[in-house]
Amino acid sequence: MTIRFILLVNRQGQTRLAQYYEYLSIDERRALEGEIVRKCLARTEQQCSFVEHRNYKVIYRRYASLFFLVGVDGDENELAILEFIHCIVETLDRYFGNVCELDIMFHLEKAHFMLEEMVMNGCIVEINKQNILTPIQLMDKTSNPQFKLPLSSSTFSVF
Repeated sequence: MTIRFILLVNRQGQTRLAQYYEYLSIDERRALEGEIVRKCLARTEQQCSFVEHRNYKVIYRRYASLFFLVGVDGDENELAILEFIHCIVETLDRYFGNVCELDIMFHLEKAHFMLEEMVMNGCIVEINKQNILTPIQLMDKTSNPQFKLPLSSSTFSVF
């Protein structure tokens, strides 16, 4: 599978997370995001969740106030990508507890880290939620002040 980009967008069309697996300049990204978001948000719930745009096939799904959009090559399996989107949401839900837009905004680096655990160079490499979350939970433990080692007095000299 070759994923070209993953976007998380709110109902107003504001991009909350963007992960690209091919090089596009900032202007190209901005234009692409604007076109795709307008196209996807204008569709009704009765229409299918697959859109062809330029040389991409965009598969999207709405969960609460967020749209999850994944751009892939034209020959990818749409249902497999929908299942992958669901896996992303389940993983975010397990970590944040019913993920919402604010979770993504205030913990953007953690959301990116989870995606990096799942997708490498445009290929899905991990879908086991526990395997994805274990490294970030370990990072959380080590960054928590109660788990930090106390500094010994020998490391500081007073005069």
